[in-house]
Amino acid sequence: MAVATLDLTPRGSVSIETLVNGPIQTNSYAVISSGECLIIDPAWEGESIVGHIRAGHPDVHVLGAVCTHGHADHVGGVAGVRAAVGPDALYGLCDKDAAVPHANIEEQRAMWGIETPDPGEPTRLLAEGDTIEVGDICLQAIETPGHTPGGIVLFAATEQGNIAFVGDTLFPGSHGRTDLAGGDEAAILRSLSKLARLLPPDTVCLTGHGDSTSMARELMQNPFMQV
Repeated sequence: MAVATLDLTPRGSVSIETLVNGPIQTNSYAVISSGECLIIDPAWEGESIVGHIRAGHPDVHVLGAVCTHGHADHVGGVAGVRAAVGPDALYGLCDKDAAVPHANIEEQRAMWGIETPDPGEPTRLLAEGDTIEVGDICLQAIETPGHTPGGIVLFAATEQGNIAFVGDTLFPGSHGRTDLAGGDEAAILRSLSKLARLLPPDTVCLTGHGDSTSMARELMQNPFMQV
């Protein structure tokens, strides 16, 4: 697995709002910086997410959405975001997960009876080292396969500190499940080792479900980070 070279120079300021939504209580994040907003992992009812952001931040331009991976509970609101934002809306996804949303939407329908709007084709396919500008911060993509083939972590060094949107790759004391289609236990362990090498210890890790954590905490307490 290629190892990204992260730019650790602090840049810009950011406000982050966590919106817990969808049938599996996914953390969707509104990342706001210098008049722009990017939605990370819009799980459900994308129109409502955009409406909520615009109501609270009427002067902010919503760029669209980027997803940490292609599972239905992380892309279920993309169609709504695109409808609310318009034809120029960003929909970013790792190129290795391009086929995952449609297949996982069918899988979740069969397993749990959950109906999920298809997000459509990504407007930008992401890969290791790609960057996404939001206002005056820069999100850097790190490929972290294992939960899905094309999982990514989005890292930013900001003036307020280091942050990483880790999706379902990392959880406090654990990692994302690898028993779904495309999951790979050995790959996710390699991805966790990669994050341990790349992310500064003070990085706040914003997870796809549940509580956030820090890289320092995981390096000390997460047994999967030691493999």
